[in-house]
Amino acid sequence: MHSIRFGLCLPIFANPGPRFFRTPNYPALDTAATLGMAYAAEALGYDSLWVADHLMLGKDEAILEGWTTLAALAGATRRAQLGMIHQGHFFRHPALVAKMTATLDQISNGRFIYFVDSGYGAREHACYGLHYPTTMEERWEEVLDGLETTLALWQADAPVERRGKFFQLRGAVCTPKPVQQPHPPIWFGEAHPVILEACARYGQGWNTVPVGYDEVARRLQLLDAACRAVGRRADDLERSLEVQILVAPDVDGIRRRLQGMVDLAPDAAPLPDGLAPFLAGETDELPAGVASTWLVGTPDQVAAQIQAYLDLGISHFLLWFMDAPDHAGMELFARAVAPRFRGEA
Repeated sequence: MHSIRFGLCLPIFANPGPRFFRTPNYPALDTAATLGMAYAAEALGYDSLWVADHLMLGKDEAILEGWTTLAALAGATRRAQLGMIHQGHFFRHPALVAKMTATLDQISNGRFIYFVDSGYGAREHACYGLHYPTTMEERWEEVLDGLETTLALWQADAPVERRGKFFQLRGAVCTPKPVQQPHPPIWFGEAHPVILEACARYGQGWNTVPVGYDEVARRLQLLDAACRAVGRRADDLERSLEVQILVAPDVDGIRRRLQGMVDLAPDAAPLPDGLAPFLAGETDELPAGVASTWLVGTPDQVAAQIQAYLDLGISHFLLWFMDAPDHAGMELFARAVAPRFRGEA
């Protein structure tokens, strides 16, 4: 049984406006404000800190590089686990990743989670001149050869000779090894069959993006089937939901915060269907596109939404606070929601 945990997704990019993808309240990236959120989150008791892995994303294509940011956090925090969501395989050679991971796990004293993925931004790979195969199947054939390369280096007691299809090692040594043995926990994400199979074979964790309760339930069933096919129990995996969250003391607070997000970029995109009446106070019902895929509402409402996902088997919540970089949401959550699930309320 996995303990219930809450992580903060750090806004290392800005994406203001009513499109509502991840950081709509962040007018522009501010490195000091971003890092300040991480330090505050650890002090508030959040269990993990997460960064995205992109080279170009958000307003002005401005985003901090993920691994460098994690290295800074590893030296500046003491307790929270550290991870990079959907780590982009094609940004870094997997042998170098083995060395980087081992170093980061050493610096953080065993707090690193290795979230394996192929990356999803074809354009940024092209702009940087990086190789990026066309199909998911082609990408994952290379990703898994890379993972085997990384694992070989983490676990070897002698110089490694390896001839994979895509990656070769010739007397490579990776010392010091990761603090966590036999290796840091390996996570996968999403519900493509090849990813689910890989998670069942290699994984200690699995994550889904915010797709709504019914779709999360369906994905968990697919994960369970993939695990049974290789003789594993899905319950052995730590299962997480990466999700947008907006929590306020009352419905008027939700309305004001959403209106403030819209006001940051009023011409950026059409409002989601049903949002205008909510913002105008004509209804207290949020549009389905928001209500079904976010954690949103008062502390009582958000706690009920969390409980529903817990009942499905999710135990770790990777939270994108939509009012970031304001600390109000993450402070209210830490004070009025999280303790209910830790026996502290």
